[in-house]
Amino acid sequence: MKPRTTMLAEDAGAQALEQLVRDIRACTACASVLPLGPRPVLHVSSTARILIASQAPGTRVHETGQSFNDASGDRLRGWLGIDRATFYDSARIAIMPMGMCYPGRMPKGGDRPPRRECAPLWRDRVLALMPDIRLTLLVGSYAQNHVLGPGKVEDRVRHYRDFLPQYFPLPHPSWRTGAWERRSPWFAAEVLPALRGAVHALL
Repeated sequence: MKPRTTMLAEDAGAQALEQLVRDIRACTACASVLPLGPRPVLHVSSTARILIASQAPGTRVHETGQSFNDASGDRLRGWLGIDRATFYDSARIAIMPMGMCYPGRMPKGGDRPPRRECAPLWRDRVLALMPDIRLTLLVGSYAQNHVLGPGKVEDRVRHYRDFLPQYFPLPHPSWRTGAWERRSPWFAAEVLPALRGAVHALL
């Protein structure tokens, strides 16, 4: 049994995180430039051991309030080798994008980048209240560049071992990645078994 002081500290941390999440969900810092208005989406807890650091919500995620609730989520769950129930168990897996609101569409198609205001406002404050995170999956270029600095996604994914045990770089699991996977058999042969092993070891 944990000492009483440890349990009290954990309870206080969990309560502080819950309040911070309420503050985030009430955020209107970018309201004037968000085409669908603010709806911050994140799934976090003080006990999660894995963090999925992603890009920003798409329209379906904005509508449902559930991260990766679309085809990209199906692809990502397939990469991880886990089902939806495990994926959305925030006591074990946290999900926090670089931008927590849907940023809108580019004039020529595709979603806009995450709003730059978001991560500096909230990210470090949330991470400080998630002390059990052991592995962060850096999904896509925006998460990787924020944490690791500028670089190429494919190079980082190929050399994933260089970032372990703290980080595991991954491509963004959009529909475009399907063609890339077919051209890059090393991803399924080498990277995915290591990814699944790292994730399952922490679950």
